[in-house]
Amino acid sequence: MFDPDRFIKDSVEQLRKTIDGRAVIACSGGVDSTVAAVLASRAIGDRLLTIYVDNGLMRKGETDYVDRMLADLKVNHKIVDASDEFFDALKGVIDPEMKRKIIGERFIRVFEREANAFGAKYLVQGTIAPDWIESGGGIRDTIKSHHNVGGLPEKMDLKLVEPLRDLYKDEVRKVARSLGIAVAERQPFPGPALAIRVLGEVTREAVELAREANAIVEEEIQLAARRGEMKIPWQYFAVVLPVRSVGVQGDIRAYGRTIVVRAVDSVDGMTANYSRIPHEVLERISIRITNTLKDRVNRVVYDITNKPPATIEWE
Repeated sequence: MFDPDRFIKDSVEQLRKTIDGRAVIACSGGVDSTVAAVLASRAIGDRLLTIYVDNGLMRKGETDYVDRMLADLKVNHKIVDASDEFFDALKGVIDPEMKRKIIGERFIRVFEREANAFGAKYLVQGTIAPDWIESGGGIRDTIKSHHNVGGLPEKMDLKLVEPLRDLYKDEVRKVARSLGIAVAERQPFPGPALAIRVLGEVTREAVELAREANAIVEEEIQLAARRGEMKIPWQYFAVVLPVRSVGVQGDIRAYGRTIVVRAVDSVDGMTANYSRIPHEVLERISIRITNTLKDRVNRVVYDITNKPPATIEWE
């Protein structure tokens, strides 16, 4: 049986032995990267710089939330605004695998710059088992290239350290609870962020639609769960499709985008079943999205596909 306290003790000891100088760690504010940041911070203290990259693709209010959380954890950290270079690199790109590789490469270049300024030669990541399993290699087929595995450039100047590499999501949550980290129960959020929840080209306009729709989905489902109308799903979000269809807003013809609502139940992310969200909750989500994003979105649909055959994210 997995023992989180033993894992914490062993990981801190191993990190002290492995990292003989300064290190930087990529932290998105999700449970994986935050656990890795706390473990590394316990191991090497101020020799670790935790870096949150604002790539312009994050959820609503995410940057401020992560800044406050890392400050509360008393982790040495820095916020880096690199949104312009991410959007420039993604211009005209449609293929989801290419998006992941571009985002992975951009992250590394940002971390290399920051590591050079900090005098670090190690990069710590919150990579977990499903990341490298789904990224393929050897006899494994590539399901999707996780930005922190298959998206890494072939040549990089930093030595990679991955303390959570052999853990699954449920085990990482157990470690987070033992560490007393507030994000222990937070739903998973993909490393490439909203870029893979925008099908087609990643533009600022499309990302803003995804950001607003995603916030509405999260808020309405959390409210419904607090009211006792449903159980909170394992993961729930919105996707923007690259198609337009005719609708009616008031008495006027509208030609707008379609938003997909996705919610699943899972344990470790390797398999998942779609969540049976009550129709009343789905209706509230639909009405709020179409009213809030009026003139831009006129259709909301709900995905009832399990994993497999689908993946959890759309892309």
